[in-house]
Amino acid sequence: MAQRQLKLGAFMRPISIHTGAWRYPGAVPDANFNYPLLKRLIQKLEAGKFDAFFMADHLAVLNMPVEALKRSHTVTSFEPFTLLSALAASTSHIGLIATGSTTFDEPYHIARRFASLDHISGGRAGWNIVTTSNPDAALNFGLDDHMAHDERYKRAREFFDVVTGLWDSFADDAFVRDVDSGIYVDPDKMHVLDHKGQYLKVRGPLNIARPVQGWPVIVQAGASEPGKQLAAETAEAVFTGGGSLKDAQALYADIKGRMDKLGRDRDHLKILPGAFVVVGDTLDEARDKRALLDSKVHYASAIASLSVGLGVDASGFDPDGPLPPLPETNASKSGQQRLVALAEREKLTVRQLAQRVGGYGGLSFVGTPASIADEMEEWLVTEASDGFNVMFPFLPAGLDDFVDKVVPELQRRGIFRTEYEGTTLRENLGLPRPENRFFAAESGQISRAG
Repeated sequence: MAQRQLKLGAFMRPISIHTGAWRYPGAVPDANFNYPLLKRLIQKLEAGKFDAFFMADHLAVLNMPVEALKRSHTVTSFEPFTLLSALAASTSHIGLIATGSTTFDEPYHIARRFASLDHISGGRAGWNIVTTSNPDAALNFGLDDHMAHDERYKRAREFFDVVTGLWDSFADDAFVRDVDSGIYVDPDKMHVLDHKGQYLKVRGPLNIARPVQGWPVIVQAGASEPGKQLAAETAEAVFTGGGSLKDAQALYADIKGRMDKLGRDRDHLKILPGAFVVVGDTLDEARDKRALLDSKVHYASAIASLSVGLGVDASGFDPDGPLPPLPETNASKSGQQRLVALAEREKLTVRQLAQRVGGYGGLSFVGTPASIADEMEEWLVTEASDGFNVMFPFLPAGLDDFVDKVVPELQRRGIFRTEYEGTTLRENLGLPRPENRFFAAESGQISRAG
């Protein structure tokens, strides 16, 4: 068996990132808001031994013109924690990863929600740390303007320290529950955080026992300079945007190299680019599926999607001219840079770039099970990735095709599991359980560390 093994997440909110997915023949139009379907899909993913079911989150209706908004299947979908808690009861091994914003939420809320999900699921929770790029989200939280990009990352770094400190509020054996003595919790094994920082002030302790995994798995998305540094310092999985193989290898080396300088084990972070996968029994069939899917995207949706991706209103650009010089964005800087590079590399007009982005403009594997496995294996062995966050083109058939046809091919090659390694998300990703920073384990006993 190959030494390195692919890790696979499933990007499931929106249920397909492609704008035309809900219109594809045989697709379920209300899939984002259809609990029975979502339950069936996560069970299918677990049967396919996927590492995790990932829910991105939006704290505002996407900032796009009404002509585009009325065509979007992302307008309504479940709040992640509510849905994942329900899905935890229908699964036993697959990880449950939700987005939690460090800009528009409070550390105590985030710590409680993820600790609860980790206990409910038996140790399968993961926290996708985001700073929230959509400027309209600020308007839903009593603010007139979005916090500046670099400032958001500074707050996020402090936010991480507070949340993980709250998860360490209790030693693992703090809850003695001695019926005879009447002692429920040992107060010597409870730590009051009393954090007072530049952005946050939190007393603690958290009113929930330490999570099953110690900490839920720490996940991050994005590839800006502050984002790469935050990932190297804190993340255990990184969801990156898909670019070329060469670009991915450079990003992989960059983040892992930063880990080396920090003294972190590079195997304790999994880099998982988003990969849009269209499966056909032949290459022509797969290409025909992609072409049909792309044909379902209206230009109003395409130009709106481009505006979101660039962080700039593109509706006034010359559709048949090149992309003009752009102002700096306060949204996703890495997202803007990726699209500018794509337009330059392929000499795309604004219209062509919009059509690409309006469907899905990132990394795509379109082909047969064997050709898709070839590409995934190349990314793995050349250290462009540790696996992928798979995006399905339409549901349910696109997901079924991957699980039924691509997964067996990956397993046949020995680069993907046939059984789960454990019951927690950390065990399946090959990640250690973090030590409690306030209580050190010694000879099987947990004592106060300070």
